[in-house]
Amino acid sequence: MKSTQYSEKVLDHFRNPRNVGVIENPDGYGKVGNPVCGDLMEIFIKVGKNENDEDIISKIKFRTFGCGSAVATSSMITELAMGKTISDAYDISRSDVADELGGLPPIKMHCSNLAADALQAAIRNYRDGTRPEVEVITSCQIEIKVILGFDEFLGKGTYKIVEDIHEFTDKRVLIIDNGDNSIELAIKLTQITGRVILVTSGKFIPGKKELQSRLKKSDVKILYESELLEVKGTDDVEKVVIHDFDEDNNYELFLDNVINLEER
Repeated sequence: MKSTQYSEKVLDHFRNPRNVGVIENPDGYGKVGNPVCGDLMEIFIKVGKNENDEDIISKIKFRTFGCGSAVATSSMITELAMGKTISDAYDISRSDVADELGGLPPIKMHCSNLAADALQAAIRNYRDGTRPEVEVITSCQIEIKVILGFDEFLGKGTYKIVEDIHEFTDKRVLIIDNGDNSIELAIKLTQITGRVILVTSGKFIPGKKELQSRLKKSDVKILYESELLEVKGTDDVEKVVIHDFDEDNNYELFLDNVINLEER
């Protein structure tokens, strides 16, 4: 959905949100926030067993501070996750939520659609006992912020579309985490080059569970809590400037190619 309008389903979940509230003593709790747009989401889950003795989400509640799409996506994630196994619930993506809502305006896809991140944080809290602190999600900046120099080097080292991976053979390649397609590409590129870097704003391995497993086993280097600020070079790409959110500083990497896949 490429319109600036909200679908009827988004409006329904905003006006009549499902599963609003708090679960006392939850089995899992996740909280994510975005400093750019100010959205804050909390997910609470209770875990039970199904007939196959698998862990399932037996109860789920949310609290959200944010705009209409933030409320709607939080409401929708609770409906999608309810009754699912923990593994299946963890694999629910932002795109799944947006599709179930009939689409979101492009500017809202990253800034307000954080519900899947909050659910994953709650499941990690249940599985691993991770501290239920606020996880800062900054990936909306990738959507709305211009990467200096990127357009200047299109076709000379920067790419929005990749048609033939063999042009990256033995190259130093950086890929921006824009979802599962970018992760798939990063893993695939390790077949032809020994230096593939994935930059992500998150603290944890991105992607669905199956992709996370493959990414862990691959030779892709992941830069967590980071953002690409600028692409530099003379005639072709020579280096990039990366911002590290955790250390709050910038540093340079020497590279040959930068890939920022367009959403399809």
